[in-house]
Amino acid sequence: MADGNRAEGNMHTIEDGPRDLNEINPEKVGFVIVKARELLAEDGGVRADASNAADDGERAVLTDDADRPVRAELRQYIEALDEEESTALVALLWVGRGDFEREEWDQALSQARERREIPVAAYLFGEPLLPEYLEEALAAFGYAHEDFTPDEDRE
Repeated sequence: MADGNRAEGNMHTIEDGPRDLNEINPEKVGFVIVKARELLAEDGGVRADASNAADDGERAVLTDDADRPVRAELRQYIEALDEEESTALVALLWVGRGDFEREEWDQALSQARERREIPVAAYLFGEPLLPEYLEEALAAFGYAHEDFTPDEDRE
């Protein structure tokens, strides 16, 4: 430890980080932010369908819509989170969106536990500003998502 309160590097410790964001590791939220941004950056292009690619001028072949690896990776990641983590991810979305304040974290968690109409990944994918809202939520808790992003994704 460098000064007794901070670990080496940019990582927050219990002493200097938020004390009420225990349900999910901010590194996991940072990963979702990065992958959601990658997903939004993908070219939607022409949707793949059952027609002959030659008839479509090969456009559908170039979009890779039928096999979107970033979407699949993010969906699998979110689905692999335990119930507490996925609940916290939904609550963080709501905090970042302004539905709840940081001080209302327990209430946001409670409502997120009750919200189970659709799978969490599908719910989150329906929010076009997901990465921005999650980043805002982390900031409300005193974190910057860059603190939890792998170096190769920071460029």
